[in-house]
Amino acid sequence: MIVLRQYEGAVVHQQDSLPRHAARDLTQGGSQARIELDGQVYTLRITRAGKLILTK
Repeated sequence: MIVLRQYEGAVVHQQDSLPRHAARDLTQGGSQARIELDGQVYTLRITRAGKLILTK
């Protein structure tokens, strides 16, 4: 049995305790989102085939 809990907007699976974020939530229903890490901006894109691409 997998137990889920909310943690600051992310669903955490207690089985592996890693945060899980829904890509479609990150893109707010679209196909792209910007993600910032240490001042660098990356683009997350959902392809038509349903794959994820992360580019700088």
